[in-house]
Amino acid sequence: MHTPPRTRHGGDLVVESLTALGATTVFGLPGQHALGAFDALRRSGLAYVGLRVENNAGFAADAFARVTGSVAPLLVSTGPGALMTLAALQEAAAASAPVLAVGSQVPTAGLGGGRKGYLHELTDQQASFRDVVKSVHTVRAVSQIPSALAAAWASALEAPAGPVWLEIPQDVLLAPVSVPPVTTLRAEPRPLPPRPELITHTAELLRDAERPVILAGGGVVRSGAQEELRALAERLDAPVATTFGGKGAFPWDHPLSLQSWLEDRHTTDFLEDADVLLVVGSGLGELSSNYHTFRPRGRLVQIEADLGKLEANHPGLGIHADARAALSGLVDAVPARPAGTAAKGAAQLLARVRERIDGQGLELEQRVLAAVREALPDDSPSFWDMTILAYWAWSAFDPRAGALHSAQGAGGLGYGFPAALGAATADRTRPVLAVSGDGGAMYSIAELATARQHDLPVTWLIVDDGGYGILRTYMTDAFGEAAGTELARPDFVALAASFGVPAVRTTSARLAEDLSAALAAPGPSVVVLPAQLRMFAPTHLAGQG
Repeated sequence: MHTPPRTRHGGDLVVESLTALGATTVFGLPGQHALGAFDALRRSGLAYVGLRVENNAGFAADAFARVTGSVAPLLVSTGPGALMTLAALQEAAAASAPVLAVGSQVPTAGLGGGRKGYLHELTDQQASFRDVVKSVHTVRAVSQIPSALAAAWASALEAPAGPVWLEIPQDVLLAPVSVPPVTTLRAEPRPLPPRPELITHTAELLRDAERPVILAGGGVVRSGAQEELRALAERLDAPVATTFGGKGAFPWDHPLSLQSWLEDRHTTDFLEDADVLLVVGSGLGELSSNYHTFRPRGRLVQIEADLGKLEANHPGLGIHADARAALSGLVDAVPARPAGTAAKGAAQLLARVRERIDGQGLELEQRVLAAVREALPDDSPSFWDMTILAYWAWSAFDPRAGALHSAQGAGGLGYGFPAALGAATADRTRPVLAVSGDGGAMYSIAELATARQHDLPVTWLIVDDGGYGILRTYMTDAFGEAAGTELARPDFVALAASFGVPAVRTTSARLAEDLSAALAAPGPSVVVLPAQLRMFAPTHLAGQG
């Protein structure tokens, strides 16, 4: 008996187009209006990683995009499912992570009015995303699907990279198609080279500078410009500080490294004293400018792919360009100078910073962070939630050959664990570390099921201090007493075990040993550290110790 060929539908065009564009993995969560796409996904060669909450699926896609440098598709349904991704997409936007969020829509007959009575109907779903993502794309007919996906893909990758939103109505996903399968799609982002005259002028400024300093941001890491940055710093004999988002842009223990102590007035003074400060891949936002207390006294040159960030906080010579292209041009244009006193100045600055930190009685915090560094393999990435230990890591953690990722761009809770799952999906050959507080952990506790289902090599360190530790500190300092910060929480070890995930309760003395064992074991694991950690005292104002 002859079986007639199966009729393809709009969902097949979605999956075929993503495959043709180079996708390998899709994150998401199904819903009624998106079932046409999920049916096609089931029959495709794409890997699917389904998380338990759409926001966590967005965090996983964000991390996958960060570690691979490629577009990460995120497939969700309409209304509540779509809206649940907004916090994750805000973080992806802040971190310039190219997430392609594909959401379904109510049938085309229900679009625009908001009163048709369809399940999950919104008057204008796209409007919820326009202030969050780079671009919004719509499909209203099957034939539009491949081109719309190609345009969204290119937009996500084009510097500055970032998340995009594309929506397709339910009836379009289910509509039959007779065109041949999609096999070829072009979605090449436009390059963003610097203007040659600006590179020439900057090279002259740096050549003549007596105290050049470089501040490297996340744009250096995203463009893969670490070698170019190092070459330029060594040619100039210029010290390099990295922003929290730029950790890993420059070797931590290099003689010219100022590391990442940006919440320290000694570092702020050092940057202000440069006669030419080259800022690469940073918008000099709140955290990178020591809470907007930074006041450069010399000439500032800013290389930035995001046009809106050029001179947004400080006047200077703005160069709208990809970091790697601009740094490469400067390496070729700047004459080498002999080594001078820059390395000595960098060492003196770090000594002053360490003296200040060591005078605050924070041995426990430094011991815990050192234990994490000891346990984590050099090439393993780590993903940090908004928790006190992460605040320490921003300034004090050496990422080595791995990379440190956090939610400090948008600052939402719950990032660490689902992001680590996304990174582990991209590379299962090395362990991945997630770090959360007990408050942030509750945002993503359901993803223990995802970790177990996909057997992902993620170790989750939960620092349990019984509440929102950072907010407790902020409120106590500001008002003398905290409110709304104390939390009932589960027995995390027993809860992890109920998901079939091995877990252990540790101490600061055993942390390195227990964390090393967990990271070395296959599959997911949880390490719980009951501890009340404190933040080091920031120094925003001149003259503060």
